[in-house]
Amino acid sequence: MKWSLIFEIARALMFARMKQTLIAATGVMFSITMFVALLGFMNGLNAMLDGLVLNRTPHIRFYNEIRPNPNQPIDQGSTFENSLNIIRSIKPSTSRLAIHNSEAIIRTLEEDSRVLGVSPKISAQVFFNVGTIDLTGIVSGIDVDKEAELFAFTDYVTSGNFADLNQTNSIILGKGAADRMLADIGDVIQITTAQGNRVQLKVAGYYQSGLGDFDNVNSFASIATVQKMLGEPPAYITDIQVKLKDLSLAPPLAKEFGNVFGIDADDIQTVNAQFETGTNIRTLISYAVGITLLVVSGFGIYNILNMMIFEKLDTIAILKAIGFSSQDVNRIFITIALTIGIIGGVFGLIFGFLACLVIDQIPFETAALPTIKTFPVDYNLKYYLIGGIFSLITTYFAGFFPARKASSVDPVEIIRGK
Repeated sequence: MKWSLIFEIARALMFARMKQTLIAATGVMFSITMFVALLGFMNGLNAMLDGLVLNRTPHIRFYNEIRPNPNQPIDQGSTFENSLNIIRSIKPSTSRLAIHNSEAIIRTLEEDSRVLGVSPKISAQVFFNVGTIDLTGIVSGIDVDKEAELFAFTDYVTSGNFADLNQTNSIILGKGAADRMLADIGDVIQITTAQGNRVQLKVAGYYQSGLGDFDNVNSFASIATVQKMLGEPPAYITDIQVKLKDLSLAPPLAKEFGNVFGIDADDIQTVNAQFETGTNIRTLISYAVGITLLVVSGFGIYNILNMMIFEKLDTIAILKAIGFSSQDVNRIFITIALTIGIIGGVFGLIFGFLACLVIDQIPFETAALPTIKTFPVDYNLKYYLIGGIFSLITTYFAGFFPARKASSVDPVEIIRGK
């Protein structure tokens, strides 16, 4: 049988039951629209929430961890070598926080083809002197240009100019710390280091990551400024932050580089495993809800085709009586189902994209996230491909069983009953 004739008969049957056809197509359209909009919104939200921490977290961090000395004096002598030695209150060894030969390590990392970029850092515990009160905090000495390039530092500087950190004795305060000190941009604050050194720094801006506890204690200055605060030489570095071209390589490379350089190394997957777990769960929920909507619309198409077959039994009988085979009848109803799926799917993808555009324009302003102005949306093409393919699969199976039922109709029994 010619496909053109099958398409013509399928079109006639759909137009004969236009109301039911439109309802079925609308069901598919609504399901696809909600599927695309839900996944776009949820994954945009996931990217925003994870970005609050992961954008500012290096893929690999090298540092020297302070730990107790494993070589205790009592274990060095032969007098008690065959005894069970129990030592209480073991104190950390007198090791330095600074990374030895940091310049050579940074140069080696930058030459590695797997590394996207390297940024040195110094973490210094300080006291902010506010009148007679000392507030504890941390000043991070950073390479300003590297931080902006690799860790989106500028996205979190809500006031002031981040480039002012390149000037000596400048600091960008965490918003929480600035509020507690009532420090405005341009003010001069006094800081006391753990070594007892006192310095005065000019406030160049505010930093706000959206994590309140972080912003209450963390501030930023240039590496040279922090080295001067601590009275350390220009080679003094406590952390080396690495961004990789492929995030999945972080765990093996952290172990590899840690062994080569003889320093401690943490990878992003280990340190922030809870964020990846949360993202996967939220994404799974989004897909589950979207697919449920598509399956429900499939049941609607199934019911409508069943009713159409019941009402068109004489038409089916006549078609088979004049020479249409069971396979031809099957193709007619499969064509009806797929046509509904294609039309509903196309309009669903269009309206889904428009819904994402609307969500993307809805104001979303909160003091915790000053850089976010509207609700985040992910426009990834894969959501549209998944929605379109799944709509075809759902409507095909929704039409398969009614089509098989129609193809098994015995025209003799139908005509005899009439």
